[in-house]
Amino acid sequence: MQLRHSVWVLVFFSSLALARPAAASANLGLGADWVEGGSGELNLTLGADSFLARNFSIGGRGGVAFFDHAHRVAVPLDLRLKLHVQQIYFEGLVGPWLVFDSGDLFYFHAAFGFGIESRGLAFGLEVGRLSDTTLVGLRLLFRL
Repeated sequence: MQLRHSVWVLVFFSSLALARPAAASANLGLGADWVEGGSGELNLTLGADSFLARNFSIGGRGGVAFFDHAHRVAVPLDLRLKLHVQQIYFEGLVGPWLVFDSGDLFYFHAAFGFGIESRGLAFGLEVGRLSDTTLVGLRLLFRL
């Protein structure tokens, strides 16, 4: 089981290494999610993206997430594929989240997001699954 998760982390960082450095950008993200069952989650992430084509970028994000229901802390690690259509974006995210103080350390996360972006700011909605739980939330990204 550990080997499988290590391979995903290796693939994630290898894909970031293939990106063109001149087209890379970094961002700081704030997010708030409604978690199925009535609880909430707040996250702070640091991400990096690099354009593979004119309207298509690949990147990742990592950070810290706080769950209010069980006072749990998590480390979200996501690979991000993003389509930019003028000032609108569509993104897909997938990756492991390390959730502390729970039965399992690794939780699988997959999500779809969309929103509006400008040069220095992006605001959007994200809908996803964290293992067997649904997350619906808002995202605010500041480009660094």
